[in-house]
Amino acid sequence: MKKLVLPLLFLISLTLSACGNNQNNSANSSAPSASSEAASSANASSSANTSASESDSGTITYQSETGPIELPAHPQRVIALAGYAGNLLGLDVPLVGVDSWTKSDPNFQEQLKDIPEVSEDNLEKIIELKPDLIITSSDSKNLDKMKQIAPVVAYTYNKVDYLNQILEIGKAVNQEQKAADWIADFKERAKQTGDDIKAKIGEDKTVTVMEGDSKQLYIFGDAWGRATEIIYQAMGLKMPDKVKEMTAKDGYYSLSMEVLPDYIGDYLIFSKDFSGDNSFQSTDTYKNIPAVKNNHVFEVEAKAFYFNDMLSLDYQLDFLKKSFLGS
Repeated sequence: MKKLVLPLLFLISLTLSACGNNQNNSANSSAPSASSEAASSANASSSANTSASESDSGTITYQSETGPIELPAHPQRVIALAGYAGNLLGLDVPLVGVDSWTKSDPNFQEQLKDIPEVSEDNLEKIIELKPDLIITSSDSKNLDKMKQIAPVVAYTYNKVDYLNQILEIGKAVNQEQKAADWIADFKERAKQTGDDIKAKIGEDKTVTVMEGDSKQLYIFGDAWGRATEIIYQAMGLKMPDKVKEMTAKDGYYSLSMEVLPDYIGDYLIFSKDFSGDNSFQSTDTYKNIPAVKNNHVFEVEAKAFYFNDMLSLDYQLDFLKKSFLGS
């Protein structure tokens, strides 16, 4: 899935054009059921055998959204656009170029310090980097031109849920089993953490995820990055009814400061730009919100909280565990 994105304006622009009325960080569906996992496991085994056979020739056939694509069995020079780099880093796939928003993510600073920044508009730079695979979004500019440079896998944001997006990328780079193993481990860790949190704060407590500043505030549904997939899907923590209602259509909702208290649950996760205008936090309206008065607000650097890839999910899970449980 994509990661969701940069400040809100980028995310909205990117995802609305890509997904229409789909809702993600990650998709219209929730985390896979036990039966779907079993089927997925069987398919993974079958696909692994196929990949092993095809990789003898140096290529695999990947079933993309638009049909089968021949891809390198062991890609060594991958360009990742549209926020997909975190999954490739998690699968130890060599990168030679990433988009600017991924490059600025604090979670990736060390891994990407020597990796050039590139965009879908700069075809000359893409050519210069000599990629053997490009992974991007289905609404990226110059898709046809990029396909003349290297094989391109393009994903529609939220077409599949966040875990299946990880699995799809694993298939594309011939690392399906590694992706499946990570998913199984993540689900177990997230569920246990969720159970521990509910045991501590109570099953009925609600959590709101917010981003923005004094000019504009946003709340998010259960599939829009910023740990929403973990909180509401993997952990099963509750969303305030008002938030659920207003984010049902688009996956997020823009609101004014005056009505903010109506949308804040027992706990608030604030994905915050610490260098921005956060003066609203000094107002009586904000200070009198019960979650604020009870010190139930957990603030995190927004740039580190946008995406829902493997590395970002690990970071978000660790943040939530420490925030709620203190460990």
